This record gives sequence, C-alpha cells and structure tokens, in this order.
Amino acid sequence: MRVTNAPASRKRRRRTIKAAKGFRMRRSKLYRYAADALDHGRQYAYRDRKTKKRNYRALWQIRINAAARAAGMTYSRFIEGLKAAQVALDRKVVADIAATDAAAFENLIKVAREALLAKAAKA
Repeated sequence: MRVTNAPASRKRRRRTIKAAKGFRMRRSKLYRYAADALDHGRQYAYRDRKTKKRNYRALWQIRINAAARAAGMTYSRFIEGLKAAQVALDRKVVADIAATDAAAFENLIKVAREALLAKAAKA
C-alpha cells in the first residue's frame, strides 16, 4: 500500500497557496507556481532587508551633509569633529536633529568646530 501522507501534504499546499494571496493569475491559484513565486519573493525579501539598511544610512548621510553645508561645514569634517569631541550620536539621530531641530544642530556644529580646532592645535 502506498502512503501519501495526504493531510500533511494538503496542509503544506494550503499554507503555500495562502501565503501567495495577492499574487496575480496562476501564481496565486496553483501550488507549483505559487511555490516558485514565494521562493523568489523570499529571496528578494532577504536581500532587500540588507539593502534597506544601506539605503537608510545613505539617506541620513545626505540629510546631515545638506544641513552641515548650510552651516558652512562639509559632512566629513562634521563627522570628524563629532568623533574628536567624542559625541556618541549615530547618523540616524543626527539626521533627525538636522531635520527637526535647527538650534540643536547648530550646537552640534559648534561642538564639532571646537573639537576640530583642538585637534589641529594638538597636532
């Protein structure tokens, strides 16, 4: 007698079809195509979780650079100054401050400038 493990197979197929809800045409209706579509989709999701982090960091750098240049300083000199002053703010927080609180960002610019001057005097 051939054993098919039908309940488990049916459950697996139903779960795959349910996960493919919203896909178009046969990719949402037929198991074979739904399974392929889900495999591709999951590969893209895995890859793009990494890409998303990269994109956000680039966005924060652009925002910080724009605000720093408006204050008469470049991004790289600003970050160098913050590191020299041992300011422990990451780029996400600094970009948020640059976008929402101009006075606080001016204070950061001042701290970075002073640290750069102190670093130059030391060297």
